[in-house]
Amino acid sequence: MSRNQKRETMAEKIKAEEKFIEDAITRYRVSKFLEAELDRAGFSRVAIQRTPMVTRIAVEVTNPGRVIGKKGRSIQDLTETIQQQFQIDNPQISVIESSNQNLEPRLVAKKICRYIEMGKKIRAILHAGLRDIMRAGALGAEIVASGKIVAKGGRSKSFRVMAGYIPKAGEPARQVREAHVTAYPKSGAIGVLVRIVPPGTVFPDKEPTGKIQIAKVIESAEDITAATPNEEPQEEQQQKRRGKKR
Repeated sequence: MSRNQKRETMAEKIKAEEKFIEDAITRYRVSKFLEAELDRAGFSRVAIQRTPMVTRIAVEVTNPGRVIGKKGRSIQDLTETIQQQFQIDNPQISVIESSNQNLEPRLVAKKICRYIEMGKKIRAILHAGLRDIMRAGALGAEIVASGKIVAKGGRSKSFRVMAGYIPKAGEPARQVREAHVTAYPKSGAIGVLVRIVPPGTVFPDKEPTGKIQIAKVIESAEDITAATPNEEPQEEQQQKRRGKKR
């Protein structure tokens, strides 16, 4: 092989690598855009598949009607925005309704953040959240809350609860669903990380087991989902106050 041929081969490899990196960055940017844009529709996750003809974007939400809009106007506007902002040719968005919210890490993390902002006890919230996930059939789950958990001005701390099997490294870790959401109570920011192994997941290094045992403290966790009428997230309280001032 001559020097010119070697240079051409190297140039082609570099171009392929650059395109691969560019595609990954675009996928990340589109995911973050949809996460912010469809937050009120109960955004859960998105899958992006690029083909020579079209780019398929499958969005999973709790309220599909809000994404589609009246006569499909909202989803049409969203498609046009993605096409113009991210230079994606012929994007096609499909909307899927979340079948089980307790198996979607982002929805679980958002719920936990909402209760943290209400002022409920963090340990009780994490225990109840983990119990709901495992009751939904998950093979494993982990919830970590870190930040200004104690009173305002105190040191940052972290609480961690887990049950079942959660791989942390290697190829099996790719099958773990993961999401991170931040709560903003009066004490300061608290990050909530949720990892879930959905039911039916098969790991090459682990044999399928029967019913997963949950610790008694998790199984008997207090039901924090029954909020009193006066307990609302800070964002909703601020919006109501602004409405009254107007």
